[in-house]
Amino acid sequence: MILVSSCLAGMKVRYNGTDCLDETIQKLLNENKAIAVCPELLGGFSTPREPAEIIGGNGEDVLAGTAKVVDRSGTDVTDMYLEGAYITLAKAQEVSATMVVLKENSPSCGSAMIYNGEFKGKKIAGNGVTTALLRKNGIKVTSEENWLL
Repeated sequence: MILVSSCLAGMKVRYNGTDCLDETIQKLLNENKAIAVCPELLGGFSTPREPAEIIGGNGEDVLAGTAKVVDRSGTDVTDMYLEGAYITLAKAQEVSATMVVLKENSPSCGSAMIYNGEFKGKKIAGNGVTTALLRKNGIKVTSEENWLL
């Protein structure tokens, strides 16, 4: 089974109420070959919500307690990101996911790039919180940009 970001399957769950539809991923979902998850909604966020970025590092640093996730207003939302990551991990383990395809650049789901924490659109190499936790537990994570390679 493959786990995929809900936004990639066409669900309007992104912070701004939009999706990032990938028709191939949506087809997998429709054929019952994939299950959609949104770590941020699982962590207790609603849609729409303020954008958030990791401050002081990357997803691994958030797991280690040396970085945090903050929304644009400056509110620390780290605990909600961690909650969503752990629920996503449990779901991946429950369905014996062989691969997880998550949305690149997200503070939850980025698997190669994330925003740098300045809210200016600048990206840096790094993982989101959910990706870091899944990889720490031996689960293969990739993005919509690389999963077919």
